[in-house]
Amino acid sequence: MKRRDFLKKAGLGAAAVAATTVNAPAVIAQKTYRWKMVTTWPPKLPVLQEGCERLAQRVKEASGGRIQIQVFAGGELVPPLESFQAVSDGTVEVGSGASYYWAGKEPASQWFAAVPFGMNAQGLSAWFHGGDGLKLWEETYAPFNLIPRPGGSTGVQMGGWFNKKIDTIDDYKGLKMRIPGLGGKVVAKAGGTVVLLPGGEIFTSLERGVIDATEWVGPLHDLRMGFYQAAKYYYYPGWHEPGTYLEYFFNKKAYESLPKDLQHLLDVCCMENEHWVLSQFDARNGAALQELITKHKVPIVQFPDEVLNALRKMAVEVVEEEAAKSPMAKKVNESFKKFSKEVGTWGTISEQSYYNIIQPKYSLTG
Repeated sequence: MKRRDFLKKAGLGAAAVAATTVNAPAVIAQKTYRWKMVTTWPPKLPVLQEGCERLAQRVKEASGGRIQIQVFAGGELVPPLESFQAVSDGTVEVGSGASYYWAGKEPASQWFAAVPFGMNAQGLSAWFHGGDGLKLWEETYAPFNLIPRPGGSTGVQMGGWFNKKIDTIDDYKGLKMRIPGLGGKVVAKAGGTVVLLPGGEIFTSLERGVIDATEWVGPLHDLRMGFYQAAKYYYYPGWHEPGTYLEYFFNKKAYESLPKDLQHLLDVCCMENEHWVLSQFDARNGAALQELITKHKVPIVQFPDEVLNALRKMAVEVVEEEAAKSPMAKKVNESFKKFSKEVGTWGTISEQSYYNIIQPKYSLTG
């Protein structure tokens, strides 16, 4: 081969290599974030703890492994009711619970979980995503170095398990009941003694008579917890928690250390899981209720109207008393009331009128 031809071919080859190098996609080593998540829920609790495990898996898949979250149930890494503080301190990066557990830190937190006789799951979702609910939630948690995200709703809960009948409002006097949040404060106003217990301690306390009554969630979880073995009556409706919202909360420093694309990814995964949680409750509570009725012969009892009317009046007083405890609580309460009125007006002529028309009659005797 002539020297001129060789150099020409070599030059073309070098140019091709250079072009390939220039046009090749950049391969950049991306940082992997390994986080821990602590919850208030017992191990393997359907939907609640299950939802946290699901969120971690979705985040891992969606991020291509860039965010990996190890989930710990209540008590496995920190006590259930210390998850808020653990995430606030930066001991771990993520937590899950219900915001009314943190009323002692900031009274305003209670509105983001449940308000007695307040908005249901649909109303709260509208407040968070269509109103200023989430913005206020973020403002409430900011002093604790936390960023909250809605974690789905249980829907309307049951009224609770009781070992004595509630025929009048006076039957609450002296009643020892496990019930958190604003609903618990209403029970206290009615003369009851409120006991705040994590889920894993409720059955034993009910069985041993440490408490006379408890609320938890609804048929799916109450059946699994075996409350029918320790209490006589199952009351409805869940006036105290008409659409309890759950939460995920992130350590602010950890969240803001993520690239913007991963911050958005976390938000999207939380919102997707939010929808999944409510769908699971709606889909699975019915079968569990039927099993409690038909297999375990549980008496399903409705609170008398006079009891509900008395509780409603007390609830109004309690909400205003709690709102006066901090400037943030007052601000949140005003927003909640305004939005409730707007949503309620529409709901009255839409969903409520629809239900009144069809008036389904379902048997509670099996």
